[in-house]
Amino acid sequence: MKSAIKVTGLHKSFNLPNEKAAGLKQAIFNYLKGIKGYKKQKVLKGISFEIQPGEFVGIIGRNGSGKSTLLKLLAGIYVPDSGKVEIDGTLVPFIELGVGFNPELTGRENIYLNGALLGFSNKEMDAMYDEIVKFAELEDFMGQKLKNYSSGMQVRLAFSIAIRAKGDILILDEVLAVGDAEFQQKCNDYFASLHGNQTVVLVTHSMENVRKFCDRAILIEQGKIVKEGDPDEVADAYLKLWD
Repeated sequence: MKSAIKVTGLHKSFNLPNEKAAGLKQAIFNYLKGIKGYKKQKVLKGISFEIQPGEFVGIIGRNGSGKSTLLKLLAGIYVPDSGKVEIDGTLVPFIELGVGFNPELTGRENIYLNGALLGFSNKEMDAMYDEIVKFAELEDFMGQKLKNYSSGMQVRLAFSIAIRAKGDILILDEVLAVGDAEFQQKCNDYFASLHGNQTVVLVTHSMENVRKFCDRAILIEQGKIVKEGDPDEVADAYLKLWD
C-alpha cells in the first residue's frame, strides 16, 4: 500500500536577524570579520516518517520543537532546505485561523474563496456548502461580512470548511479546543468517526486527545523524532520531558 504521507530526511532552518550594526564603521568591521547580519536557526534536523491511508497520527512536542514548521512543510507553505515530502491524495490544511479569509467578504463568499484556495471548483463547493454551514451553526450569518464575526464564529467557519472539504488528508494544528463546550463535543464526535476513513495529522499539546483519537503518535524534541508509536507510550514520554 502506498503511503498517504512520506517524509524523508527533512531539514528546515530560518535566518534570524542579529542586532543591527551601530554605524558604518561597525558594519565594515563585521563584514571584514565575517560576522553576518543573521544567525541560522535549525528547526528540523533530518525528520523521516510515513503515514498510511486512514491513519490518525498525533504530532506532539514542546513549544519550539518544530511541530508547526513540520505541518507547514506538509501543507506546502514552507519549502524544505533538504529532504522530501511526498503526498498521495488531496490535502486540506487547518493550520492558522484567518489564512485564506477576507474580512470584507461575506461568510458565504469566504467559503467559496477557501474552497478555491484548496483547489475545489465552484460546483464541488456547491455540493459541500450546506454541510459546511450546518456544521458551523452559522445559517443566519452567511450574508454578513466576516469582519462582523466574533473570533469564535470565524474559527467555527474555518474549521467546518477544513473538515467538510472532503480531502484525502486532513492536517490540523491545535483545533480541538475551538468554540464552546457544545461545539467541542461535536468536533470530538466527528473525529471519533474518522478512524479508517480519512488520514488525519494532528498537532496538539493535549495528551488526552492523543490517547483518545490517535492510532499512532510522533514525539519531536529539538527538531528530531525521539519517540514514535503507541499513543499512550508516546504521551507518557512527552510528559516525562517536563520532569
